[in-house]
Amino acid sequence: MLSFYLTATAWGLGSILFAELVRDIYHMVSHRWSWLYRQHVWHHRVFRRDYSVVSDTVYRKSQWRNDLPESLVMLLFGFFGWWICFQLAPDFHWATAIGILYTLVFLFSCIARGIGSQWAAEATDLTHAPGIFTESPSRWFVNRTYHWRHHFDNDNAYYCGTLTFFDKLMSTALSLKGKKIAVTGASGTLGRSLLLRLHSCGAKVIALSSKSESITLKVNGNDVNFKTVNWQVGQETELKEVLEKIDILILNHGINVYGERTPEAIAKSYEINVFSSWRLMELFFDTVRTNKDMALKEVWVNTSEAEVNPAFSPLYELSKRTLGDLVTLRRLDAPCVVRKLILGPFKSNLNPVGVMSGDWVAKQIIALAKRDFRNIIVTINPLTYLLFPIKEFCSSVYFRFFSKYNNLSPSVDKSELSELNIKVKG
Repeated sequence: MLSFYLTATAWGLGSILFAELVRDIYHMVSHRWSWLYRQHVWHHRVFRRDYSVVSDTVYRKSQWRNDLPESLVMLLFGFFGWWICFQLAPDFHWATAIGILYTLVFLFSCIARGIGSQWAAEATDLTHAPGIFTESPSRWFVNRTYHWRHHFDNDNAYYCGTLTFFDKLMSTALSLKGKKIAVTGASGTLGRSLLLRLHSCGAKVIALSSKSESITLKVNGNDVNFKTVNWQVGQETELKEVLEKIDILILNHGINVYGERTPEAIAKSYEINVFSSWRLMELFFDTVRTNKDMALKEVWVNTSEAEVNPAFSPLYELSKRTLGDLVTLRRLDAPCVVRKLILGPFKSNLNPVGVMSGDWVAKQIIALAKRDFRNIIVTINPLTYLLFPIKEFCSSVYFRFFSKYNNLSPSVDKSELSELNIKVKG
Protein backbone atom coordinates (compact mmCIF):
# COMPACT_ATOMS: atom_id res chain seq x y z
CA MET A 1 0.00 0.00 0.00
CA LEU A 2 2.85 2.38 0.86
CA SER A 3 4.49 1.78 -2.50
CA PHE A 4 1.17 2.53 -4.23
CA TYR A 5 0.88 5.95 -2.56
CA LEU A 6 4.55 6.76 -3.16
CA THR A 7 4.21 5.89 -6.84
CA ALA A 8 1.00 7.92 -7.17
CA THR A 9 2.68 10.88 -5.46
CA ALA A 10 5.64 10.61 -7.82
CA TRP A 11 3.37 10.68 -10.88
CA GLY A 12 1.40 13.61 -9.45
CA LEU A 13 4.45 15.73 -8.59
CA GLY A 14 6.05 14.72 -11.86
CA SER A 15 3.04 16.00 -13.79
CA ILE A 16 3.41 19.41 -12.09
CA LEU A 17 7.13 19.55 -12.79
CA PHE A 18 6.42 18.53 -16.40
CA ALA A 19 3.91 21.38 -16.74
CA GLU A 20 6.51 23.86 -15.46
CA LEU A 21 9.14 22.46 -17.81
CA VAL A 22 6.77 22.85 -20.78
CA ARG A 23 6.07 26.45 -19.78
CA ASP A 24 9.76 27.33 -19.49
CA ILE A 25 10.62 25.69 -22.81
CA TYR A 26 7.71 27.51 -24.47
CA HIS A 27 9.03 30.77 -23.00
CA MET A 28 12.51 30.14 -24.36
CA VAL A 29 11.15 29.19 -27.80
CA SER A 30 9.08 32.39 -27.77
CA HIS A 31 12.34 34.34 -27.69
CA ARG A 32 13.91 32.27 -30.48
CA TRP A 33 11.00 31.93 -32.95
CA SER A 34 10.02 35.27 -34.46
CA TRP A 35 6.34 34.35 -34.99
CA LEU A 36 5.89 33.50 -31.31
CA TYR A 37 7.99 36.45 -30.21
CA ARG A 38 5.57 38.85 -31.89
CA GLN A 39 2.97 37.57 -29.42
CA HIS A 40 5.30 37.23 -26.45
CA VAL A 41 6.72 40.74 -26.81
CA TRP A 42 3.44 42.11 -25.47
CA HIS A 43 4.45 40.67 -22.13
CA HIS A 44 7.63 42.77 -22.24
CA ARG A 45 5.72 45.92 -23.18
CA VAL A 46 3.57 45.84 -20.05
CA PHE A 47 5.88 46.80 -17.21
CA ARG A 48 8.06 49.71 -16.24
CA ARG A 49 11.25 49.08 -14.29
CA ASP A 50 9.37 49.31 -10.98
CA TYR A 51 6.84 46.72 -12.25
CA SER A 52 4.13 49.34 -12.55
CA VAL A 53 1.85 48.73 -15.55
CA VAL A 54 2.19 50.93 -18.63
CA SER A 55 -1.55 50.70 -19.24
CA ASP A 56 -4.43 48.37 -18.41
CA THR A 57 -5.11 47.89 -22.12
CA VAL A 58 -1.58 46.63 -22.83
CA TYR A 59 -1.72 44.43 -19.73
CA ARG A 60 -4.95 42.76 -20.86
CA LYS A 61 -3.64 42.28 -24.41
CA SER A 62 -0.56 40.56 -23.01
CA GLN A 63 -2.79 38.03 -21.28
CA TRP A 64 -4.57 37.10 -24.51
CA ARG A 65 -1.48 37.13 -26.72
CA ASN A 66 1.08 35.53 -24.41
CA ASP A 67 -0.31 34.00 -21.22
CA LEU A 68 -3.34 32.32 -22.82
CA PRO A 69 -1.38 30.53 -25.61
CA GLU A 70 1.22 29.53 -23.04
CA SER A 71 -1.44 27.99 -20.79
CA LEU A 72 -3.06 26.17 -23.71
CA VAL A 73 0.28 24.65 -24.71
CA MET A 74 0.81 23.54 -21.09
CA LEU A 75 -2.66 22.00 -21.09
CA LEU A 76 -2.07 20.18 -24.39
CA PHE A 77 1.15 18.63 -23.14
CA GLY A 78 -0.54 17.86 -19.81
CA PHE A 79 -3.03 15.64 -21.63
CA PHE A 80 -0.15 14.10 -23.54
CA GLY A 81 1.54 13.28 -20.23
CA TRP A 82 -1.69 11.76 -18.96
CA TRP A 83 -1.87 9.56 -22.10
CA ILE A 84 1.74 8.41 -21.59
CA CYS A 85 0.96 7.46 -17.99
CA PHE A 86 -2.19 5.65 -19.10
CA GLN A 87 -0.07 3.54 -21.46
CA LEU A 88 2.80 2.84 -19.06
CA ALA A 89 1.07 2.72 -15.67
CA PRO A 90 -2.72 2.70 -16.10
CA ASP A 91 -3.31 2.26 -12.36
CA PHE A 92 -1.87 5.73 -11.77
CA HIS A 93 -3.13 7.74 -14.73
CA TRP A 94 -5.51 9.58 -12.42
CA ALA A 95 -2.53 11.03 -10.50
CA THR A 96 -1.33 12.93 -13.57
CA ALA A 97 -4.62 14.83 -13.51
CA ILE A 98 -2.96 16.93 -10.80
CA GLY A 99 -0.73 18.47 -13.45
CA ILE A 100 -3.77 19.19 -15.65
CA LEU A 101 -5.60 20.84 -12.74
CA TYR A 102 -2.43 22.81 -11.97
CA THR A 103 -2.39 24.09 -15.56
CA LEU A 104 -6.09 24.98 -15.46
CA VAL A 105 -5.34 27.35 -12.58
CA PHE A 106 -2.98 29.27 -14.90
CA LEU A 107 -5.51 29.16 -17.73
CA PHE A 108 -8.46 30.52 -15.74
CA SER A 109 -6.37 33.13 -13.93
CA CYS A 110 -4.97 34.54 -17.19
CA ILE A 111 -8.51 34.70 -18.61
CA ALA A 112 -9.62 36.59 -15.51
CA ARG A 113 -6.71 39.01 -15.89
CA GLY A 114 -7.50 39.37 -19.58
CA ILE A 115 -11.08 40.48 -18.91
CA GLY A 116 -9.80 43.09 -16.46
CA SER A 117 -10.16 41.49 -13.01
CA GLN A 118 -8.01 43.55 -10.64
CA TRP A 119 -8.34 40.90 -7.97
CA ALA A 120 -6.97 38.22 -10.30
CA ALA A 121 -4.03 40.44 -11.26
CA GLU A 122 -3.08 41.07 -7.64
CA ALA A 123 -3.70 37.50 -6.43
CA THR A 124 -2.14 35.50 -9.26
CA ASP A 125 0.49 37.67 -11.01
CA LEU A 126 2.84 37.67 -8.03
CA THR A 127 6.17 37.87 -9.87
CA HIS A 128 5.10 41.22 -11.33
CA ALA A 129 3.85 42.83 -8.13
CA PRO A 130 5.14 46.42 -7.88
CA GLY A 131 6.97 47.71 -4.84
CA ILE A 132 10.33 47.58 -3.09
CA PHE A 133 12.14 44.25 -3.31
CA THR A 134 12.58 42.57 0.06
CA GLU A 135 14.95 39.76 -0.97
CA SER A 136 17.64 39.00 -3.49
CA PRO A 137 17.02 36.62 -6.42
CA SER A 138 15.87 33.29 -5.03
CA ARG A 139 17.80 30.10 -5.64
CA TRP A 140 15.07 27.54 -6.29
CA PHE A 141 11.83 29.49 -6.80
CA VAL A 142 11.27 32.47 -9.07
CA ASN A 143 10.59 35.59 -7.02
CA ARG A 144 10.04 39.17 -8.19
CA THR A 145 13.75 39.98 -8.04
CA TYR A 146 14.72 36.94 -10.10
CA HIS A 147 12.11 37.62 -12.77
CA TRP A 148 12.96 41.34 -12.92
CA ARG A 149 16.27 40.36 -14.50
CA HIS A 150 14.48 38.72 -17.42
CA HIS A 151 12.64 41.96 -18.17
CA PHE A 152 15.40 44.48 -17.57
CA ASP A 153 18.78 42.73 -17.51
CA ASN A 154 18.78 40.13 -20.30
CA ASP A 155 15.60 38.76 -21.87
CA ASN A 156 17.60 35.87 -23.31
CA ALA A 157 18.10 34.47 -19.82
CA TYR A 158 16.05 33.87 -16.66
CA TYR A 159 13.27 32.05 -18.54
CA CYS A 160 11.73 30.21 -15.59
CA GLY A 161 8.26 31.02 -14.33
CA THR A 162 8.00 29.25 -10.97
CA LEU A 163 10.95 26.88 -10.45
CA THR A 164 14.48 27.79 -11.54
CA PHE A 165 15.47 24.27 -12.60
CA PHE A 166 15.31 24.90 -16.36
CA ASP A 167 17.56 27.98 -16.12
CA LYS A 168 20.09 25.99 -14.11
CA LEU A 169 20.00 23.25 -16.72
CA MET A 170 20.41 25.68 -19.62
CA SER A 171 23.00 27.93 -17.92
CA THR A 172 20.63 30.89 -18.15
CA ALA A 173 20.24 31.45 -14.39
CA LEU A 174 22.86 34.22 -14.49
CA SER A 175 23.75 36.45 -17.41
CA LEU A 176 27.22 38.01 -17.39
CA LYS A 177 26.77 39.93 -20.64
CA GLY A 178 27.26 43.64 -20.05
CA LYS A 179 27.88 43.19 -16.33
CA LYS A 180 30.48 45.43 -14.69
CA ILE A 181 32.70 43.04 -12.76
CA ALA A 182 35.66 43.89 -10.53
CA VAL A 183 38.24 41.25 -9.59
CA THR A 184 40.69 41.64 -6.72
CA GLY A 185 43.97 39.76 -6.91
CA ALA A 186 43.70 40.40 -10.64
CA SER A 187 47.44 40.10 -11.31
CA GLY A 188 47.56 36.55 -9.93
CA THR A 189 47.08 33.33 -11.86
CA LEU A 190 43.38 32.88 -11.14
CA GLY A 191 42.71 36.62 -11.34
CA ARG A 192 44.11 36.86 -14.86
CA SER A 193 42.19 33.76 -15.96
CA LEU A 194 38.96 35.19 -14.55
CA LEU A 195 39.56 38.45 -16.42
CA LEU A 196 39.89 36.57 -19.71
CA ARG A 197 36.92 34.26 -19.14
CA LEU A 198 34.62 37.06 -18.00
CA HIS A 199 35.70 39.22 -20.93
CA SER A 200 34.79 36.38 -23.31
CA CYS A 201 31.30 36.30 -21.71
CA GLY A 202 30.75 39.93 -22.68
CA ALA A 203 31.37 41.36 -19.21
CA LYS A 204 33.00 44.74 -18.62
CA VAL A 205 35.87 43.76 -16.38
CA ILE A 206 37.90 45.92 -14.01
CA ALA A 207 41.14 44.60 -12.49
CA LEU A 208 41.76 45.56 -8.86
CA SER A 209 45.46 45.02 -8.30
CA SER A 210 48.09 45.86 -5.70
CA LYS A 211 50.57 46.30 -8.53
CA SER A 212 50.89 49.70 -10.19
CA GLU A 213 51.18 48.55 -13.81
CA SER A 214 48.03 47.98 -15.85
CA ILE A 215 47.14 44.43 -16.84
CA THR A 216 47.41 43.46 -20.51
CA LEU A 217 46.37 40.01 -21.70
CA LYS A 218 46.19 38.18 -25.00
CA VAL A 219 42.66 37.76 -26.40
CA ASN A 220 42.45 35.92 -29.75
CA GLY A 221 46.06 36.81 -30.42
CA ASN A 222 45.58 40.52 -29.71
CA ASP A 223 46.70 42.50 -26.66
CA VAL A 224 43.80 43.78 -24.58
CA ASN A 225 44.40 46.38 -21.90
CA PHE A 226 42.07 45.83 -18.96
CA LYS A 227 41.05 48.80 -16.88
CA THR A 228 43.23 48.49 -13.79
CA VAL A 229 42.66 50.19 -10.46
CA ASN A 230 45.54 50.12 -8.00
CA TRP A 231 44.77 49.61 -4.33
CA GLN A 232 46.44 48.29 -1.20
CA VAL A 233 45.15 46.25 1.72
CA GLY A 234 43.99 48.67 4.40
CA GLN A 235 42.85 51.20 1.78
CA GLU A 236 39.53 49.56 0.99
CA THR A 237 37.49 52.74 1.51
CA GLU A 238 39.35 54.31 -1.43
CA LEU A 239 37.53 51.84 -3.69
CA LYS A 240 34.10 53.02 -2.60
CA GLU A 241 33.51 55.09 -5.74
CA VAL A 242 34.53 52.15 -7.93
CA LEU A 243 32.26 49.74 -6.04
CA GLU A 244 29.26 52.01 -6.58
CA LYS A 245 29.45 51.27 -10.31
CA ILE A 246 30.11 47.53 -10.02
CA ASP A 247 27.54 44.76 -10.53
CA ILE A 248 29.69 41.83 -9.35
CA LEU A 249 32.63 42.01 -6.97
CA ILE A 250 34.95 39.00 -6.95
CA LEU A 251 37.14 38.86 -3.84
CA ASN A 252 40.10 36.81 -4.95
CA HIS A 253 43.15 38.31 -3.23
CA GLY A 254 45.01 36.42 -0.56
CA ILE A 255 48.34 35.35 0.89
CA ASN A 256 49.96 32.10 1.96
CA VAL A 257 52.76 32.33 4.55
CA TYR A 258 53.20 28.55 4.41
CA GLY A 259 54.79 27.25 7.61
CA GLU A 260 55.37 30.56 9.37
CA ARG A 261 53.70 31.13 12.75
CA THR A 262 55.21 34.37 13.98
CA PRO A 263 52.96 37.14 15.32
CA GLU A 264 53.70 39.09 12.15
CA ALA A 265 52.67 36.15 9.97
CA ILE A 266 49.45 35.73 11.95
CA ALA A 267 48.56 39.41 11.63
CA LYS A 268 49.41 39.48 7.93
CA SER A 269 47.39 36.33 7.14
CA TYR A 270 44.26 37.55 8.88
CA GLU A 271 44.55 41.12 7.63
CA ILE A 272 44.83 40.10 3.98
CA ASN A 273 42.80 36.89 3.89
CA VAL A 274 40.01 37.92 6.26
CA PHE A 275 39.61 41.54 7.27
CA SER A 276 40.40 43.10 3.90
CA SER A 277 37.80 40.93 2.16
CA TRP A 278 35.29 41.56 4.95
CA ARG A 279 35.72 45.35 4.68
CA LEU A 280 35.32 45.27 0.89
CA MET A 281 32.24 43.07 1.19
CA GLU A 282 30.61 45.46 3.66
CA LEU A 283 31.47 48.48 1.50
CA PHE A 284 29.87 46.72 -1.46
CA PHE A 285 26.75 45.88 0.56
CA ASP A 286 26.36 49.60 1.30
CA THR A 287 25.99 50.22 -2.46
CA VAL A 288 22.87 48.01 -2.64
CA ARG A 289 20.09 50.58 -2.35
CA THR A 290 17.57 50.10 -5.18
CA ASN A 291 15.54 47.26 -6.71
CA LYS A 292 18.04 47.18 -9.58
CA ASP A 293 20.97 46.87 -7.17
CA MET A 294 19.31 44.00 -5.30
CA ALA A 295 18.56 42.19 -8.55
CA LEU A 296 21.96 42.59 -10.22
CA LYS A 297 24.67 43.02 -7.59
CA GLU A 298 26.61 40.01 -6.33
CA VAL A 299 29.72 39.18 -4.31
CA TRP A 300 31.86 36.14 -5.08
CA VAL A 301 34.35 35.23 -2.33
CA ASN A 302 37.28 32.86 -2.82
CA THR A 303 37.40 31.03 0.51
CA SER A 304 39.24 27.87 -0.67
CA GLU A 305 38.58 24.23 0.21
CA ALA A 306 40.85 24.90 3.19
CA GLU A 307 37.49 25.56 4.91
CA VAL A 308 37.12 21.78 5.29
CA ASN A 309 40.41 20.19 4.23
CA PRO A 310 44.05 20.66 5.28
CA ALA A 311 46.18 22.84 3.04
CA PHE A 312 49.43 22.00 4.89
CA SER A 313 49.72 25.68 5.74
CA PRO A 314 48.11 26.26 9.17
CA LEU A 315 47.69 30.04 8.96
CA TYR A 316 46.25 29.81 5.46
CA GLU A 317 43.74 27.24 6.72
CA LEU A 318 42.83 29.22 9.84
CA SER A 319 42.36 32.51 8.02
CA LYS A 320 40.40 30.99 5.14
CA ARG A 321 38.14 29.11 7.54
CA THR A 322 37.51 32.33 9.42
CA LEU A 323 36.66 34.12 6.17
CA GLY A 324 34.39 31.26 5.16
CA ASP A 325 32.50 31.38 8.47
CA LEU A 326 32.13 35.17 8.27
CA VAL A 327 30.69 34.89 4.76
CA THR A 328 28.29 32.15 5.89
CA LEU A 329 27.17 34.32 8.80
CA ARG A 330 26.90 37.53 6.82
CA ARG A 331 25.01 36.19 3.85
CA LEU A 332 22.12 35.21 6.08
CA ASP A 333 21.16 38.91 5.90
CA ALA A 334 23.07 40.08 2.82
CA PRO A 335 21.15 42.48 0.56
CA CYS A 336 22.39 40.71 -2.57
CA VAL A 337 23.56 37.32 -3.77
CA VAL A 338 26.78 36.06 -2.16
CA ARG A 339 28.62 33.14 -3.73
CA LYS A 340 31.47 31.15 -2.23
CA LEU A 341 34.30 29.83 -4.39
CA ILE A 342 35.58 26.66 -2.74
CA LEU A 343 38.64 25.89 -4.80
CA GLY A 344 41.12 23.05 -4.66
CA PRO A 345 44.86 23.34 -5.33
CA PHE A 346 45.56 25.04 -8.65
CA LYS A 347 49.01 25.99 -9.83
CA SER A 348 49.88 29.58 -8.96
CA ASN A 349 52.45 31.71 -7.17
CA LEU A 350 50.72 30.89 -3.90
CA ASN A 351 50.76 27.17 -4.69
CA PRO A 352 53.44 26.18 -7.23
CA VAL A 353 52.61 22.48 -6.80
CA GLY A 354 48.91 22.85 -7.61
CA VAL A 355 47.41 20.15 -9.80
CA MET A 356 44.78 22.19 -11.66
CA SER A 357 45.32 25.06 -14.10
CA GLY A 358 44.04 28.51 -13.27
CA ASP A 359 42.26 28.77 -16.61
CA TRP A 360 40.39 25.49 -16.09
CA VAL A 361 39.34 26.58 -12.59
CA ALA A 362 38.11 29.96 -13.90
CA LYS A 363 36.12 28.21 -16.63
CA GLN A 364 34.40 25.95 -14.08
CA ILE A 365 33.64 28.88 -11.75
CA ILE A 366 31.83 30.79 -14.49
CA ALA A 367 30.00 27.70 -15.77
CA LEU A 368 28.66 26.94 -12.29
CA ALA A 369 27.79 30.60 -11.60
CA LYS A 370 25.66 30.63 -14.75
CA ARG A 371 23.77 27.70 -13.25
CA ASP A 372 23.29 29.79 -10.10
CA PHE A 373 25.40 27.66 -7.77
CA ARG A 374 25.80 29.70 -4.59
CA ASN A 375 28.60 27.42 -3.34
CA ILE A 376 30.92 26.82 -6.29
CA ILE A 377 33.19 23.84 -5.61
CA VAL A 378 36.05 23.20 -8.03
CA THR A 379 38.50 20.56 -6.90
CA ILE A 380 39.81 17.09 -7.63
CA ASN A 381 39.20 16.01 -4.03
CA PRO A 382 35.89 14.11 -3.83
CA LEU A 383 35.75 14.56 -0.04
CA THR A 384 35.21 18.30 -0.47
CA TYR A 385 31.97 17.70 -2.38
CA LEU A 386 30.76 15.64 0.57
CA LEU A 387 32.17 17.55 3.54
CA PHE A 388 31.63 21.15 2.50
CA PRO A 389 27.81 21.03 2.05
CA ILE A 390 27.50 19.34 5.46
CA LYS A 391 29.75 21.92 7.10
CA GLU A 392 28.01 24.83 5.38
CA PHE A 393 24.54 23.59 6.30
CA CYS A 394 25.43 23.02 9.94
CA SER A 395 27.20 26.38 10.26
CA SER A 396 24.34 28.21 8.60
CA VAL A 397 21.73 26.61 10.88
CA TYR A 398 23.85 27.30 13.96
CA PHE A 399 24.41 30.94 13.02
CA ARG A 400 20.76 31.45 12.17
CA PHE A 401 19.48 30.13 15.50
CA PHE A 402 22.11 31.56 17.84
CA SER A 403 22.64 35.03 16.37
CA LYS A 404 20.49 37.83 15.09
CA TYR A 405 20.88 40.78 12.77
CA ASN A 406 19.60 44.19 13.87
CA ASN A 407 20.88 47.03 11.73
CA LEU A 408 18.98 49.50 13.92
CA SER A 409 20.71 48.37 17.10
CA PRO A 410 21.47 51.39 19.31
CA SER A 411 24.56 49.64 20.70
CA VAL A 412 26.44 49.74 17.38
CA ASP A 413 26.18 52.74 15.11
CA LYS A 414 28.07 53.85 12.03
CA SER A 415 30.64 55.83 13.99
CA GLU A 416 31.47 52.81 16.14
CA LEU A 417 31.84 50.67 13.03
CA SER A 418 34.23 53.26 11.61
CA GLU A 419 36.27 53.18 14.80
CA LEU A 420 36.30 49.39 14.65
CA ASN A 421 37.61 49.53 11.07
CA ILE A 422 40.40 51.89 12.14
CA LYS A 423 41.38 49.59 14.99
CA VAL A 424 41.44 46.58 12.62
CA LYS A 425 43.56 48.46 10.10
CA GLY A 426 45.95 49.56 12.81
